[in-house]
Amino acid sequence: MFCDAEMLEDIGDVLSIESVTVRGFPQDLCADAQSHLNTFPSSSGLSLTAAPPVSFFQWQIQQEEERLAALSHMELTARDADGDTYLHIAVAQGRRALAYVLARRMAAIGMLDMKEHNDQSAFQVSVAADQHLIAQDLLLLGAELNTRDCWGRAPLHVCAEKGHCSTLQAIQRSVQTSGRLVNVEVVNYDGLTPLHVAVLSHNAVLQELSRGPPCAQSPVLLQKRKLLAECVNTLLLMGASLEAKDCKSGRTALHMAAEEANVELLRLFLDQSTYCPVINAKAFSGNTALHMASALQGRLTQPDAVRLLLRRGADPSTKNLEHEQPVQLVPDGPLGDQVREPRVEQTVDDGEDNTASYYYLCIIHIFEKNR
Repeated sequence: MFCDAEMLEDIGDVLSIESVTVRGFPQDLCADAQSHLNTFPSSSGLSLTAAPPVSFFQWQIQQEEERLAALSHMELTARDADGDTYLHIAVAQGRRALAYVLARRMAAIGMLDMKEHNDQSAFQVSVAADQHLIAQDLLLLGAELNTRDCWGRAPLHVCAEKGHCSTLQAIQRSVQTSGRLVNVEVVNYDGLTPLHVAVLSHNAVLQELSRGPPCAQSPVLLQKRKLLAECVNTLLLMGASLEAKDCKSGRTALHMAAEEANVELLRLFLDQSTYCPVINAKAFSGNTALHMASALQGRLTQPDAVRLLLRRGADPSTKNLEHEQPVQLVPDGPLGDQVREPRVEQTVDDGEDNTASYYYLCIIHIFEKNR
């Protein structure tokens, strides 16, 4: 679909996608600009000509409207072998002005949300291609926001999976300004919300980064890690719930971050005002986030993740369905020793500094609380 320009060419002189070139301005626009420059006074003069009445984007729209004037409704909704309309192709190729004119005409006849062979509307194609300006235009024209493709993915899932932060933020702005409702808890066919997908994608990038030395880390992966973290934060701002559980295992986003000892996301989640009901939430297996972080093997950030969870109120005495406490799941080895005995400076009533196990301190606290 993304390389298919033949369908646009079939219209001939009626429709042209070459009015805006990638490498420079159209020749007629350059000529117009030169004629305006010729009307400027000499450098010694003080007067200037008036600013052009329309923006470049508006000028592009006017040009495309003239070329599309004779396009019939039947041609407008025609599909190729993949089910793509002219709008799908224009969106995939990033032809914003052309896509806007086509979308406005399709919206006028109620056909803006036509789907192609993957059950994707033009808006969904713009999300998949990370064409955030086109996505913004389509939402402004009334494109359906809560729609899913053949894989059960809503647009929010696609942004969360691919790290398309600019497009996700365009959706957020559209929702804020228009008052339209977006379902941030929609699940895909794997039972995952967009927030779950964003966390798992962020975890996958961390795994890739951990395979090599820090000096060899890919700038592309580092950038993707940053964009995915921004997607997670944007979803939280849009109202995504930390308490939402995936439909297959009952894990929350906190469980998923703990599974990878993802300290960056754990901090983000535990800084939310709504984290208290989640800190000791159990998955279907009875495991809390602390169970999952404690059971990890070979993760250098595991002690930090366990320490962070305990500081924020994770209960080390909680048992899963196998009647196991988190400390019983800690593997042997140097990292396991750090997890079992994470040392911290603790000041007691006599004013002396003492070091003690977080697990020990928390268990004593629970014992005294329930006594």
